[in-house]
Amino acid sequence: MSHVSSSSLPRAGRAQAGLSDTTLKVLALVLMVMDHIHYFFGFTGLIPEWFSMLGRLSAPLFLFCTVEGFAHTHDQRRYFWRIWAISAGMGLLLFLMMYAKAGVRPDGFFPVNAICMNYTLLIPIWQGIDWLRQRRILRGLPAVVLPLAWPFLFIILYNTADGTSGAWLWDSILAALAYTAFPVWFFITDGGITYILLGIALYLLRGRRGMQAAAYVALTMLFYFVLPCGQLSALPDFQLSQMFTQYYEWYGAFAVIPMLLYNGQRGRGLKQLFYVFYPAHVYLLYALSWAVMLWMG
Repeated sequence: MSHVSSSSLPRAGRAQAGLSDTTLKVLALVLMVMDHIHYFFGFTGLIPEWFSMLGRLSAPLFLFCTVEGFAHTHDQRRYFWRIWAISAGMGLLLFLMMYAKAGVRPDGFFPVNAICMNYTLLIPIWQGIDWLRQRRILRGLPAVVLPLAWPFLFIILYNTADGTSGAWLWDSILAALAYTAFPVWFFITDGGITYILLGIALYLLRGRRGMQAAAYVALTMLFYFVLPCGQLSALPDFQLSQMFTQYYEWYGAFAVIPMLLYNGQRGRGLKQLFYVFYPAHVYLLYALSWAVMLWMG
């Protein structure tokens, strides 16, 4: 990944109307915590559903901010490796919980939060898009295609050892890599291919805010309302009202409002806070939920 020097986001000077990058991140952070409080403590019956409903806006806002952050950073390599390290570390814990049952809560629950895996795939794709715009085809095309094609190569590699005595070891190594160093998008439990496609669309249309917003809303409604509604309508007990009370991932479309209010200003920064806060709050809430479950008996 090339070291590209681009103009950084303007720092806060004279106040401008709208929301800065930092304000958007803080808003996303607050909504994320609300969502995760419902996610981790829902078993108590004390956390209202609307915590999670509001939380649907969090991931799209972080995606928008990451698009802007990558486009403006002076060191894209460092930007990538910082996110990759968080993704790999959390992916390793997820792998151990999922396959070794290490640290799993007594009721069998464990956190599947892995949003950084999406960014580990998206950042090379965004870099590839920049290279293609610069007509650097031999660099750009692999950067865009390989992260998307890697799952299919993974399946081929996974099946190569079938029937051999070392198949279990080969499969375990590949699975561990797919959750850590080289994420496979169909393994991502917190985002996945839909989130990645949204990220590609936001980056391609960056700088054309109206088109970017329209594409984001259209894709969100397609993937999270129209298609699920069509599938669920085949169920005998399905009612359209359930799209507003149970299957409300499409509420993330409302994140377009703060996106449109973005003023292009960096704000106070606080980038180290966001890098540390995400993994820290996930495992802190998980530990607290475990303690509450034991206390409730």
